[in-house]
Amino acid sequence: MFKKYRRNLVGYGSKKLKIRWPGNARLALQIVLNYEEGAENCVLHGDKFSEIFLSEIIGAKSIKGRHMNMESIYEYGSRRGFWRIHELFQEKKIPITIFGVGMALKKNMDVCNAIKRANYEVASHGWRWIDYQKVSKSVEKKHMKLAINSIKNIFGNRPLGWYTGRSSPNTRDLVMEEGGFLYSSDSYSDDLPYWEKKGKKKLLIIPYTLDNNDMRFATNQGFNTGDHFFNYLKDSFDVLYEEGKKSPKMMSVGLHCRLIGRPGRIQSLKNFLKYVQKHKGVWICRRVDIAKHWIKNYSSI
Repeated sequence: MFKKYRRNLVGYGSKKLKIRWPGNARLALQIVLNYEEGAENCVLHGDKFSEIFLSEIIGAKSIKGRHMNMESIYEYGSRRGFWRIHELFQEKKIPITIFGVGMALKKNMDVCNAIKRANYEVASHGWRWIDYQKVSKSVEKKHMKLAINSIKNIFGNRPLGWYTGRSSPNTRDLVMEEGGFLYSSDSYSDDLPYWEKKGKKKLLIIPYTLDNNDMRFATNQGFNTGDHFFNYLKDSFDVLYEEGKKSPKMMSVGLHCRLIGRPGRIQSLKNFLKYVQKHKGVWICRRVDIAKHWIKNYSSI
């Protein structure tokens, strides 16, 4: 009955994995900054309706026309939020991964130049920041090519990581078919990377997070204050760091320019980074660094 069941509910299960991070770290900590502003739903982008997702207006209704308040909320992320976050990571000398939406990056070369100078990894977050659930496979494939080419043209190299976010049932297959990605992050199913296999092909999956994520400032049953965010990140870190004594773990943190970049929230991130840097045995890295380490050492796990 379930011979062709395409979900994996078992994972590593009871297996005792013998893995090591560089420097024998207990925990690999990876921080993602999503750059989406300028690629969201907007009639200026040819869309029929305005954006409704992940803003200060929780429960926003779509407007058939320009939603000026929504547009300006997104603009805050690119105009001010990015720079506040970027300055913090530069001060702390912390490497991060940018999940960059192609259309958004093309509209702000000032941000792109800062990303280049900082040597952040730029993984592709698609061509548009929209929901691909009902988008045809052919259009999604076209958008994937546009996304890859936009990053290659701006930064000189193609992206090695992929994350759609609001993906479709076709996304994983398209990433595997494209063939140039080291990893995909459209998964939330584990605390470690794992291999997805299809026929003779396999793709490394580096799971992302929707709980250690500032998006919960903009959702129901989310974070209301910076203290909520800090305490949640701290608790996640403490548990994984303790578990890492026996078997190394990975922790992802997701950030958005227009959310954590607000003055009332950035302090929680500062507090978390300060807390993390008091601990030994933490490998703070980019997602591509995790991918290369896993591919080199654990290709058959």
